[in-house]
Amino acid sequence: MFLIVSRYLIPKGYRGITLFPFVILKNPLDRQNRVLVNHEKIHIRQQLEFLIIPFFLWYSVEYMIRLIQYKNKNIAYRNISFEKEAYSREFDLDYLKNRKVWDFRKYL
Repeated sequence: MFLIVSRYLIPKGYRGITLFPFVILKNPLDRQNRVLVNHEKIHIRQQLEFLIIPFFLWYSVEYMIRLIQYKNKNIAYRNISFEKEAYSREFDLDYLKNRKVWDFRKYL
């Protein structure tokens, strides 16, 4: 994992984005934010499980389904299974040590 800071690469309203093998953060101080970095590490693991490109296809399709379902982009984003897993486990800094493969399915 490579940690990069760039306020120009992050969409408005977001603090970070993960594009394997890079975690890109908007604010330099967030390099020390263990919870945010853990959230992004969970996405790294998810992307590896899906062999990266299929991850983004699934993510996009699920986002579109959630957008139709909720009619709100923020609610749709928060209900993507990958995001639900990352947000619910971001405070557990040991989560990735015990996480089983494809655990995101619990959040579908």
